[in-house]
Amino acid sequence: MTDWVEVRRGAYHDSVTLMRASRALSERPDVAAAMVAMGTALNLDLLARMGFDVPSDAGPDDLLIAVRVGGDGLDDVKATLDGLLREAPRATVTEAEVAAARTVGAAAARPGSGATVALLSVPGPHVFPEAMDALDAGLNVMVFSDHVPLDQEIALKEAAARRGLIVMGPDCGTAVIGGAGLGFANAVRPGPVGVVAASGTGAQQLMCLLDAAGVGVSHVLGVGGRDLSPEVSGRSALAALAALDADPGTELIVLVSKPPAPQVADLVREAARRLDTPVVFALATTGEDDLTAAAERALRALRRAVPAWPRWTASRRPAPAAGRALRGLFAGGTLRDEAETIALAALGRDLDARGHRFTDFGADAYTRGRAHPMIDPTLRLAAVRAEAADPGCGVLLLDVVLGHGAEPDPAASLAPAIADAVDDRPDLAVVVSLCGTPADPQDRDRQAAALCGAGADVFASNAQAVRHALSMVDGPRREESTG
Repeated sequence: MTDWVEVRRGAYHDSVTLMRASRALSERPDVAAAMVAMGTALNLDLLARMGFDVPSDAGPDDLLIAVRVGGDGLDDVKATLDGLLREAPRATVTEAEVAAARTVGAAAARPGSGATVALLSVPGPHVFPEAMDALDAGLNVMVFSDHVPLDQEIALKEAAARRGLIVMGPDCGTAVIGGAGLGFANAVRPGPVGVVAASGTGAQQLMCLLDAAGVGVSHVLGVGGRDLSPEVSGRSALAALAALDADPGTELIVLVSKPPAPQVADLVREAARRLDTPVVFALATTGEDDLTAAAERALRALRRAVPAWPRWTASRRPAPAAGRALRGLFAGGTLRDEAETIALAALGRDLDARGHRFTDFGADAYTRGRAHPMIDPTLRLAAVRAEAADPGCGVLLLDVVLGHGAEPDPAASLAPAIADAVDDRPDLAVVVSLCGTPADPQDRDRQAAALCGAGADVFASNAQAVRHALSMVDGPRREESTG
């Protein structure tokens, strides 16, 4: 084997392009390992774990290339990579269009644009002037970017309030405006439920469960994961509640959030009590409804039947893993928070001491210089292999989130990883929370069949998946939602 390690100074490519290049090289039969990424601290550490020697002066503005190749294929690998980077998709516009719209504000001012929302996805430290330009142009703003300074988030939301607009985000991964999905959004039917979401995957779980019950959404307004923090104090959540209350097509509002600051939760509840439209809360914290229970409450409020939530059971039945640990490896932060909250209620406060762990691979620490794990599964697949090799791990709990913007076929890589894990460890149980709809581009039912065939029990309800996993490490228990 030959290691090729190269640092290209100041050569920037977006994380999705680099992920695709890494995957294309890794799929070659003569390549044992490959990674093409920006030189962030996380990626440098990952390359070191892969056994590559990386120059110590490589930095986050540098492109790292590390390939372990066998035989005489190195020259061809180099040529292939250069071709992949050279042929990366680029937006094509005419010279007239470039001249007419060099800023967000200029684009909004073009005759006939009719724009009401600007979606920004640029590096977080550079978001503020672009967002202010959009607000000044009279546009609501969805900020997909993370790593935006907190003081800038507050300033943007205050500026939006003065203009009667809403800032969705920063770190707003999901929105649905009048049936149009933005960011990571599932293909769901239109309907009477409006969603205010300080959580992207929480909103996706909720709308997918409603869709499974035959109920659709009017709008999903993401507000960013920090909106219900003490500093931001629910500025966008309050604006979104008011907007949905004024919408004649919204009969019920559901507010879903990562664990909020208690004083901000009280503030938002008080605002909700003053609305004409009823509000259901789904807050990922102890004593609150989980997402499935919140969906069931919403259905009952609409006088709709609560269905049996879809599940797919693997033919293999590993022995109970009592005494061994539950390891949750999540792409969705709120799904991870919900899992930990349910586990704490079931097992008590000593989860770490008993070896139980819940990891969010979409957290900022894992996404600097990398695509989100809903797009790039590399880090989580490595974690699946590592946990399966640990004899102390008895149950693996994973989420798979489908929809527009997400990986086109997550089961293509995850199902073989699960199959390898259970082949090596017949005693290992694998449980998957599958968030999606049959109409999603990935086809929920096809994904479920592949994951189930690999040896995983699959649940459309994240809460039910968690309780099922817990039943195997802590004895039998109820697996249904409690709502």
